[in-house]
Amino acid sequence: MLKLTVEEQVFPLAEVFTISRGSRTDARVVVATLSDGVDTGRGECVPYAHYGESVDSVIAQIESMRDGLMAGMDRLELQSRLPAGAARNALDCAFWDLEAKRADKPVWELAEIDAPKAQITAFTLSLDTPSIMREKARHHAARPLLKLKLGGEGDIERLRAVREGAPNVRIVVDANEGWNRETYARLAPVLLELGIHMVEQPLPAENDAPLAEIDRPLPVCADESCHDRTSLPTLVGRYDMVNIKLDKTGGLTEALALKQEALAQGFEIMVGCMVGSSLSMAPALLVAQGAAVVDLDGPLLLAQDREHGMRFDAEGIHPATPALWG
Repeated sequence: MLKLTVEEQVFPLAEVFTISRGSRTDARVVVATLSDGVDTGRGECVPYAHYGESVDSVIAQIESMRDGLMAGMDRLELQSRLPAGAARNALDCAFWDLEAKRADKPVWELAEIDAPKAQITAFTLSLDTPSIMREKARHHAARPLLKLKLGGEGDIERLRAVREGAPNVRIVVDANEGWNRETYARLAPVLLELGIHMVEQPLPAENDAPLAEIDRPLPVCADESCHDRTSLPTLVGRYDMVNIKLDKTGGLTEALALKQEALAQGFEIMVGCMVGSSLSMAPALLVAQGAAVVDLDGPLLLAQDREHGMRFDAEGIHPATPALWG
């Protein structure tokens, strides 16, 4: 019988974080803890209002599994008991952590994948005025990969300003569904001119069919349009890459399966995150091995990460220690 504990935790951000849908000043996460009285496992998720989630609704979903846990529900049964989303992610990752502690083996070994290595991660510049984004780009110009949040009037000016501030850095952009077909057609030549590597979710997920009808001169990545393996059939012909986030897949279990299936169908892989602590990044880094783009900078956006946080240096984000997860 497993004991479940679930709680909200709040991490102030280092600075205001803005995308096309709004701004935030803190990261509100939900942490699920499973204990058998000897070993303990933890998982963190980030409820996302755009997907109809809130801290309260996610906690309620996790709490609804209490009876099942007492009756012996395991990680595999969990996949059919909760839908893909933040709540299942927290529990799924808590199960993996608990299984690793019980077996005295790392999660990567239990999952039968290669031992993880440090991965270069993007650093995100949130949506702002061109002049501010130029200065932020200049400040972070030594980083190997920048990700720009776009999706508003003045995106061309923002793109040119950032490239001026960081002339040599590799750049990807994320429109967060903020463009339409005409905007994409207007911006695509500018993206190519400025050497942008990839554009993420330019059109709204519910209206992305035009991507199959227009030229995609640089890779287009599905984010809001891709949640789990059931998303893949509608992405063929529209996207070149999929962004795997554990808060969308509902945990590491489905994320690993989605990666395998997406690769088999010819998609490139991006692994991203919501704005959370290192406890969210630890399982995601296992999926990120060998990905074309890694965007696991959540802890870098916090004023302070949690204890035993993951290490970031010139080699990228390093695997978690067992004191954190896995």
